[in-house]
Parts: sequence; C-alpha cells; structure tokens
Amino acid sequence: MSPTPSTPLRLPPVWLVLLAAAGAFALTMGVRQSMGLFLSPLNTATGLGLGSISLAFACGQLCWGLTQPFAGAMADKVGAGRVLLLGVVLVTVGTVITPLMSSTLGLILAIGVLSAGGAGIAGPAVLMAATTRLIPPERRGLATGVVNAGGSFGQFVMAPVAGALSAGMGWAGAMQVMGLMVLLALPAAYVLKGSSRAPSASAPTSSSQASASPINTRQALGNALAHPGFRWLSLGFFVCGFHVALLATHLPGVIAACGLPAEYGGWSLAMLGLFNIVGSVLMGWAVGRWRMKSLLSAVYAARAVAIVLFLLAPKTGATALIFAAVMGLTFLSTVPPTAGLVAKFFGISHMATLFGVVMLAHQLGGFLGAWLGGKVFEVTGAYDWIWYLDIVLAVGAALAHRPIQEAPLPARTVPGAARA
Repeated sequence: MSPTPSTPLRLPPVWLVLLAAAGAFALTMGVRQSMGLFLSPLNTATGLGLGSISLAFACGQLCWGLTQPFAGAMADKVGAGRVLLLGVVLVTVGTVITPLMSSTLGLILAIGVLSAGGAGIAGPAVLMAATTRLIPPERRGLATGVVNAGGSFGQFVMAPVAGALSAGMGWAGAMQVMGLMVLLALPAAYVLKGSSRAPSASAPTSSSQASASPINTRQALGNALAHPGFRWLSLGFFVCGFHVALLATHLPGVIAACGLPAEYGGWSLAMLGLFNIVGSVLMGWAVGRWRMKSLLSAVYAARAVAIVLFLLAPKTGATALIFAAVMGLTFLSTVPPTAGLVAKFFGISHMATLFGVVMLAHQLGGFLGAWLGGKVFEVTGAYDWIWYLDIVLAVGAALAHRPIQEAPLPARTVPGAARA
C-alpha cells in the first residue's frame, strides 16, 4: 500500500544519512581526486607523453559529468541504492585495471570511462538528491555542506595514503589498493535506497500535492533549460569545473615546476581537501543566511584574487601550501548553494536529474581544465597562460551570477506541482 500522510515512510536517522552520503562521496572523490599524483608515473611507465595522459584524465572529467544526468534520472525512478551500487563497482574496476593499460585508448577506457564514469554514477547528483529527500527542509543547506565536505575529507585522507602506498609498494600497487578501498562505500547503497519521487517523512504530502499532476523528466528538463537562472547557474558551474579539474590534475605538476620537492605535490592536494571541509561546512551554514547567488559570486571572485596573489608571490613550500589552503576553502564550496538554487527553482521531484545537468556543465569545464593544463605546459613549458585564462573565467563567473533571480518558479512550472 502506498504511504500516506498518516502512514509516513520510516526513514533512517539524519546522522546515518549524512554518514552514508558523506562516506560514499569521501571514498569515490578521494580516490578520483588523488589520481593527479599518478600522472607522472603513468607518463614514465607508458611513455605516451603528458598531453596524451592529460587527455585520458580530461575524458574522465567529461565522463564524470555525462553520467550524472542519466544516473540522476535512474535514481529518480529506481532508487539511489541500485545506482550507487553500480557506480562503486565501476570505480573499483576502472582503478584496478589502470596500471595494466599501456595505450592512450586503454587509459581513456580505464580512467576516463570506467573509473570516472562510476564516480559520476555514484556522485553528487545522486548523493545530494538522496540526502535532500531524507533530510528535513530546514536542515538541507547544512546537510549538503556536510556531504560535500565528505568528498573533501576523502581527498585530504587519500592523497597522503596514495603517496605512502606508492612509496611502500610502487605506484601500480598503490592505485589498485585504492580502487579496492572504494568498495567500503557499498553499505551506503542500502542506507540511501529509495526514489526521490517517493513520499518522505521530511516532506509530508499535502492534499493539494497528492492531487497534483506530476510532470515527466522531459518536461522538467524543458522547464529548467528555459529558466534564465538555471542557464546562468550552469555557466558558472562550467567555470567551477575548469578550475577544480585544473587543480586536481595539475597542481602537483605546478608545484614541481616551481622547483619544490615532490612531497609538496601530495600535501598540496591534501590541503585542498582539508580546507574544503571547512569551506563546505561554512557554505552549508551560510546558505540559510545569505542569498545563494551572492555567495557564489563571492567564491568565484575569491578564486581570481587568490590566483593573482599566487602568481606574484615567491614560490616557496609555505607559499604553495597556503595557496592550496586558500583554494581549498573555495574548491567545492560552490556545490551547496548551486544545489540549493536548483531545489529552490524546481523542488525535489526531479532534483537528481536537474542537478545532474548542472554537473554535466561542470564537467565540460573540467574536461578543458584537465586537458588544456597539459597542452599549455607542453607548448610553453610553463603553466602561466592557463592561470591567466583561469583568472578571466573566475571573474566572468562572479559576474554571471548577478542576474539570477532566486524566487522559485510559478507553481505551474515546478516539477511535481499542479498544472494551471
């Protein structure tokens, strides 16, 4: 019998939901964001060249985004648990077989399709939607910040672990062990099971909602793409993806190009993850207190300023770690307000699908950030020009969020609402 307002679904406690979602994100994101440490060993082992290997990583950025709208739509229909199960298994398989690949196509398959695609299937579109469905509305801002911080915590932990494993057993064995560690996320599939269209105790169904005629996924996508705020939001997230992929893939190379010891590359990635925990939680708290579009503009402007200061500063170990820490504060702190605006515009009925579309824009930018970083270094022998481009994009993203109107759509165009 279908649940009614008088017989609500029994949901797991909030702390368990957050532990499951944040833990799953920590494992998939931690492994994925630590792959930049293996770029140089892969280049040495395969002899393919930095540009070819960067292409595999760039394809991973693209595939991570491409899978999210489809994974979101699947989760909306069949439940997040089954989708997460599939994603976790694919991440493990792709990561374990990567050291066995010796061609560009092989690396694209392992890194760019299986590992990154699995991480996208078990990624933020599904995790944020599942969390939103299971958390009371007044706590969703902070909850999404906590889940987002889980990914950062995974990066903070996994980067030093990857370095230690590489020193002890070689880069190939280290990568395979990290792939197997992702299987620890499997219990989260059980906790987060259920479709975002199912009624939940956190959002009881009113009589008007019960009689409403829900719209399908295609109509929901049409409503979203016709909404100017959604388009501006996606454009800003494109820039975020460029920035995040550039740092995750090439920051160790940037550190090495500055003439600093190799260990600073691993610690710089760890600093990104550590301070993104702080930034994500603070942003989750701020979402309920300030306009989300203003918070997003501030984050992008802060990135531009930080990069300018880094380029002007002397390149010491302390400078590198401070830069990584500052970047960490803004690294993925864009996710809670971006997810919050999507939910505010369109509700939660098609949240996984619509946030997946925004994540696709993010990863289109990520493809360019990862690939162009390697190509620019190959052509010029330095990363300066990619930083100049990143500054321009960050300033543009800060300005792009200003026209966004945060008021929700009229009831007739909100997914799940009654039609006029």
